[in-house]
Amino acid sequence: MYLLYSFLLSVGAVVLFPYLVYLVTFKPKYRHNLGQRFGFLPESFQSNGRETIWVHAVSVGETLAAQPLIDELKKRLPDIRIVISTTTATGQAIARDRFGLESVFQFPLDFASCVRRALSTIRPAAVILMESELWPRFIHECKRRRIPVIIGNGRMSDRSFRGYQRMTWWSGKILANVTLWLMQSPADAERIRALGISGSKIQNVGNLKYDLKIGNQQKRELIAESVSLSFGLNASDKLIIAGSTTTDEEPIILDAFRKLRKIDGLAQTRLMIVPRHPERFDEVAEMIKRSGFSLARRSLPDNSGAIADVLLLDTIGELAAVFPLASVVFIGGSLVPKGGHNILEPAACAKPVVVGPHMENFRQVMKDFTARKAVVPLDDLEGEALVKALAATLGELMLNEQARRVLGERAQAVIVENRGAAERCADQIIALLDSSKVKKIESAKV
Repeated sequence: MYLLYSFLLSVGAVVLFPYLVYLVTFKPKYRHNLGQRFGFLPESFQSNGRETIWVHAVSVGETLAAQPLIDELKKRLPDIRIVISTTTATGQAIARDRFGLESVFQFPLDFASCVRRALSTIRPAAVILMESELWPRFIHECKRRRIPVIIGNGRMSDRSFRGYQRMTWWSGKILANVTLWLMQSPADAERIRALGISGSKIQNVGNLKYDLKIGNQQKRELIAESVSLSFGLNASDKLIIAGSTTTDEEPIILDAFRKLRKIDGLAQTRLMIVPRHPERFDEVAEMIKRSGFSLARRSLPDNSGAIADVLLLDTIGELAAVFPLASVVFIGGSLVPKGGHNILEPAACAKPVVVGPHMENFRQVMKDFTARKAVVPLDDLEGEALVKALAATLGELMLNEQARRVLGERAQAVIVENRGAAERCADQIIALLDSSKVKKIESAKV
């Protein structure tokens, strides 16, 4: 099975080779840490006998979710070393900011040689894969070396579940190599059981993102102040932040913003757009210019910020710090079928949050928030009807300060009520590590 997987992976690499050469040649971010992608890690990552936990978090969301768990493990296991890998450039930037350059590296390509080199350097006592990162060869190599593999903050989306169901002959063997599943919600846990995994391997521990800490408050305030100066913002401004927007969403948001500014009392409202992927910054900037709105970019400070209609936050790692500047926050990835993005950071700032109809990746979070009337979801509409609904919803909130305050307070309360997943995850992981040590000692005696 793994020979077939490696063969198909190799064929894909050969087919994409010209494109990969182009990316490496002309896109600096793809040259960054290229050696690490092939498993060549700096000497500083060698174990040298230190007990190590390897945490893998694909991108920004997974990295932020991992932080409370990593903090809890460091507190309870002060002598253990924790290293963090990511896949995306944005994830790498956030991880380095939160955990330090010396602890963060690029996840290897899922080829046997790459994976083996990385594992031989780090020699982890356990591996934690955040959310839904199931790399077949990597997990197989961990199994061969008797390294426990833990899924942290696990979730199973509708699309992934259907895919695994269609390929049980293949997925069953991959899933069976996971030692422990720490799932976000009862629904996610049930889906893993439905795929044939023993209930003894599955624990419903809650969502780690509820435990997310605000971080360095002073640093966040400095960022917010800098952004405010760049864009000429002040405390009295009416500002909508559209965070983590994805392809095909910005035209809807801009059209809705145009309608909103025609409402009495909202003509001076401003919009900040924060695209999810940095490679889209220039594309979105051009889109805003074509829309007829005046534009100011965070990366290009000039004198236009104070008068621009639309503000483009085209930087990495600043979105969380600017949520306190917003009157209302819209979370992207939800107007189109992308599954939505995390609403917890603006909620932690007691900000009213509006989302589109597609929040499938956050089913339990949405269930928690809607039960407390702490989020405003749009109906599943299309085209002009969706534009009108977004404009009307944002407009109503912008005109009603009390409604914004109540919604924000409810959202913040939901987070407080649901904390504790980091402690529960740490309990399970430490118990597994202790059990693994006992088994190794017994094996050595035999």
